Amino acid sequence: MCSIMGYCGSGADREKFREGFCKTASRGPDDRRIVDTGNGLLGFQRLSIMGLTPSGMQPFSRNGNYVVCNGEIYGFEKIKEELFAEYTFQSDSDCEILLPMYEKYGTDMFPMLDAEFACILYDGNAQAYIAARDPIGIRPLYYGYDKEGVILFASEAKNLTELCEKIRPFPPGHYYKDGKFICYCDIAGVDAVCRDDVELICKNIHDKLIAGVEKRLVADAKIGFLLSGGLDSSLVCAIAAKQSSRPIRTFAIGMETDAIDLKYAKQTADYIGSEHTEVIITKEDVLSALEEVVYLLGTYDITTIRASIGMYLVCKAIHESTDVRVLLTGEISDELFGYKYTDFAPSAEEFQKESEKRIRELHMYDVLRADRCISVNSLEARVPFGDLDFVKYVMSVDPRKKMNTYQKGKYLLRHAFEEDGLLPPEILWREKAAFSDAVGHSMVDDLKEYAENAYTDKDFEEKRRKYSHAQPFTKESLLYREIFEKYYPGQSEMIAGFWMPNKDWEGCDVKDPSARVLANYGDSGK
Repeated sequence: MCSIMGYCGSGADREKFREGFCKTASRGPDDRRIVDTGNGLLGFQRLSIMGLTPSGMQPFSRNGNYVVCNGEIYGFEKIKEELFAEYTFQSDSDCEILLPMYEKYGTDMFPMLDAEFACILYDGNAQAYIAARDPIGIRPLYYGYDKEGVILFASEAKNLTELCEKIRPFPPGHYYKDGKFICYCDIAGVDAVCRDDVELICKNIHDKLIAGVEKRLVADAKIGFLLSGGLDSSLVCAIAAKQSSRPIRTFAIGMETDAIDLKYAKQTADYIGSEHTEVIITKEDVLSALEEVVYLLGTYDITTIRASIGMYLVCKAIHESTDVRVLLTGEISDELFGYKYTDFAPSAEEFQKESEKRIRELHMYDVLRADRCISVNSLEARVPFGDLDFVKYVMSVDPRKKMNTYQKGKYLLRHAFEEDGLLPPEILWREKAAFSDAVGHSMVDDLKEYAENAYTDKDFEEKRRKYSHAQPFTKESLLYREIFEKYYPGQSEMIAGFWMPNKDWEGCDVKDPSARVLANYGDSGK
């Protein structure tokens, strides 16, 4: 991960800019640079992953143009070869290709990128700024306007809290130019429905996911893997282990009393032969981390916060005790193939509509969680299930084939790897369990108990009514909202609302986001 920030106009207060920028120093602990473009400021804080030499330090500049980018550009070597005739490269950094690409293609460059990225570019000739974000929003970017009406961009909302009245997430799959946000890729939209038979669909899912993992194994820094023992993270780890010439490093976390994930993670680790580490946490660890987690996330969402505590603590342990700098994770599979609650979808059309909504909002929920928990510990997240080719293909698959009509959720993904033997059957066909629950049911129960003791019923009713947007509806949600407002006052609209099952579906109008409250939870908690 890196951190970027831009003040896109004249009259910048460099010291205030620096103060805001330094709030995300952990994203880029290796080096920091702020440059004056002559018409504003661009800042870059570096976490060295690709091109580790000083020549890879940003901002990159050429012919009066500047760029800063937090990203990984896959297959950049091919683009670089095409640009050699017109440009002399100074580093091995993948992001150095952005300026020559812009000079050759303009904003048409953005749909050409196979990347997880957020960037800010200054066009010296036009004296104008351009910013862009990848189609899923895996790399974070926010914007706001100062009192003079100048737009600012930054990797995190906390960079802008003292500089902008209202802060908003930069829309994924868009670029900003001349005061407008222009969509260059709606990753959730489907141009043509794929009506291949199930076996061909599963073959394509198999091959495209393997390709998505393989390209994310390229790094000049050490790589590790978060392993919950669930289907998604286990598949990522198993694919990587097969591609690696030495044992990969896997990490799992669980409560000391009732961890569900740890036994399955160990079973997977033993099967694939990884160098495995378990991190054990207590109730005290969970409650002590709560406020820090809400601050680093910049959200009040119940699901995101619950799931982030375990992820933050395992990443903290990795940062403090290993030389790993890159982590591969299993996010985004649920939004593509379905959760426990999407078993209640009343039709294929509703299933697809829900999937599209979740993919478009991912940057505010699971993707936000992965980015913040990992980056605050000076690590980089890579998300194979977020591979653009993979996502486009799965989104195009006929939703009737993705719905759970097989008596097993995510059947297509499971069946795709059934013949490989990459995973033991007990893991490949294991029931879905939410990460926050599987770290240990006691973790969620401890958080709910803590919140219950924080407010009387009267206090809860009075305090929750202060909020019109995303009004808290449980004591737990009120607790999180009050911590959020302490650090991000008046910024609740950065998040669309609470991640909850679709209450319009029969069986899904529940008061808690945990799958434990659904009628089909079954063996998920065992």
